[in-house]
Amino acid sequence: MTTRKADMVRAMFTRIAGRYDLMNSLMTGGRHHAWRQVAARETVAAKPGAVLDLATGTADLALAIRALDARRVVIGADFSEGMLRAAAAKPAVRAARVPLLGADALALPFRDGTFAAVTSAFLLRNLDDLAAGIAEMRRVTMPGGRVVTLEITRPTTPGWSQIFGVYFHRVVPAVGAMVARDRRAYTYLPESVNRFLTPAELSALMRGVGFGDVSYRRLALGTIAVHTATV
Repeated sequence: MTTRKADMVRAMFTRIAGRYDLMNSLMTGGRHHAWRQVAARETVAAKPGAVLDLATGTADLALAIRALDARRVVIGADFSEGMLRAAAAKPAVRAARVPLLGADALALPFRDGTFAAVTSAFLLRNLDDLAAGIAEMRRVTMPGGRVVTLEITRPTTPGWSQIFGVYFHRVVPAVGAMVARDRRAYTYLPESVNRFLTPAELSALMRGVGFGDVSYRRLALGTIAVHTATV
């Protein structure tokens, strides 16, 4: 059963799918690819086996993983039909033979312990039930496997935190209105980050769900966090 938030998030990402890659590049100066590379390197360090990339969007993280380890089967899953269509239209996705499927991160259609690794980029703050989503990621990861997440987070450095706040809350929605023609989606983005857990709080939640060896590193002057955890 879907919720009001889930329906809103699905519709929002379907609306912006056609401009999603362009907006990511504009907002980050192209640095989002480097952040995904960090997450991809953490992922390919997992034991042999298939990888599930949740909220795959236009499949950039899935492609980064395949580029590092072409032997891996990497499946991209998303519950936004628009995002899946945008991913399927990318020549790189077809060339890398990344299977794409529709799936809800809170009710994954896989058996326990199916994957050597489960990844996500910019998923967690959009979940209606964060603890349940993390538990579901753990469920489909095999013993000894790992989960890797990439998220935007609030910086804490005095001065830079205020500058980032102005950029994120004023500039990003304006660019979203001009380029993606959707101010609402790019107003939701900084608001959702403000409501989300700190990296330390997310680490604690992951441990509470049952993960071991939980660690994280900050990137981009503290505005990005990559978490890694083992099952």
